[in-house]
Amino acid sequence: MEVRELPHSQALEAKLSRMSPATTSLRIMGKLGVSSVAKISFFFCFVWFLANLAYQEALTDTQVAIVNILSSTSGLFTLILAAIFPSNSSDRFTLSKLLAVILSIVGVAVVSISGMDSPGGKGTIGSLWSLLGALLYAVYIVMLKRKVDREERLDIPMFFGFVGLFNLLLLWPGFVLLHYSGLEAFEMPSWLVISYIVINGLIGTVLSEFLWLWGCFLTSSLMGTLALSLTIPLSIITDICMKKASFSWLFFAGAVPVFLSFFLAALLCHYNNWDPAMVALRRVFSFFCRKHRTHRLTEDSEQCESLISMQSSAPDKKGFCS
Repeated sequence: MEVRELPHSQALEAKLSRMSPATTSLRIMGKLGVSSVAKISFFFCFVWFLANLAYQEALTDTQVAIVNILSSTSGLFTLILAAIFPSNSSDRFTLSKLLAVILSIVGVAVVSISGMDSPGGKGTIGSLWSLLGALLYAVYIVMLKRKVDREERLDIPMFFGFVGLFNLLLLWPGFVLLHYSGLEAFEMPSWLVISYIVINGLIGTVLSEFLWLWGCFLTSSLMGTLALSLTIPLSIITDICMKKASFSWLFFAGAVPVFLSFFLAALLCHYNNWDPAMVALRRVFSFFCRKHRTHRLTEDSEQCESLISMQSSAPDKKGFCS
């Protein structure tokens, strides 16, 4: 007899495939309960809030172009953290993924420079805020995927509902501290501003974060991070379609590598163990090694020819060798 032990994910799928759909329950599927989702949301609400706070603070201290360039380094942080704390096989570090991230950063840099206005702001502080926000976004998505390995286990609307609830209950004293410390005065907004806040909260935060996190679970954390960089060229394309602005050729030159890096990362995540950059590098290395390898000439083969027979002579009748 032979006993084989399958991994937990494969064993669960094999078990569910042998069961009828009527007997499949949330407990068997491994669906997290309300208390488990609340615990995860309690931890990640602070990381999510600090990441958004760092990005907004960076926008107030430096140029938008610099913020976009430094925020695009979140893909590099995600690639490194996912390799250190992997959640599945798609988080494996490869040279091709690194090149895709670098291609995305270069494209974002070119797009941002094409729309750069006159310099201004506290560049150093804003740059630090941008790097902090990029790092926190990478920590947020990598650790969440490591905590919840499959999208079926997490109720994403419930997760974001708890995140918003904990932010409301735990972070409201910040209004009082900022107001009485003189750092930022609090005043009631107008109804127009409130309506804009509500619309932005529903569409720009809830819906976009829900779709983004769902896409990260369905693909990989690197794919989700690189998808955030697409918002920069897509927003500029929207301005062009609405005839609000015109851009130079640098924008179109930079938008191509941003989109190309996204589709390249999607292809690499589909084929987990495929690393075309490493394969090409090995072939180039083997080609140059073969080119510089010393070849023997005909004269060398003659010099290596043995003049004495290697076979020992047969002994004579007296036991001596001739």
